[in-house]
Amino acid sequence: FTLNLTAKNEERNQIIRGKINLVDLAGSERLDRSGVEGKHAKETMSINKSLSSLTDVFSALAQQSSHIPFRNSKLTYLLQPCLSNNGKTLMIVNISPTEASVQESICSL
Repeated sequence: FTLNLTAKNEERNQIIRGKINLVDLAGSERLDRSGVEGKHAKETMSINKSLSSLTDVFSALAQQSSHIPFRNSKLTYLLQPCLSNNGKTLMIVNISPTEASVQESICSL
């Protein structure tokens, strides 16, 4: 979901534009634990691939690499303006408090 925002400062006659992307990555989990099959398994694999691509982008940005792999997934391509230049990014992660989910929670963080 993308929300485009426009604001105008009447005193300065200045227009400011912004964009908010809300991305639901629910279903990003380990296939062996969830037991999902068929269409849901394919969706889970796709989400996990997008998250791996996002990790690659974060790593390249942190290393100030000359090439940032934004085009490796639809997610990173969509978020390119947010992750570049003056963009701001907030990521909310819902993790499980159970002991059985510790490894998955650590991977999410």
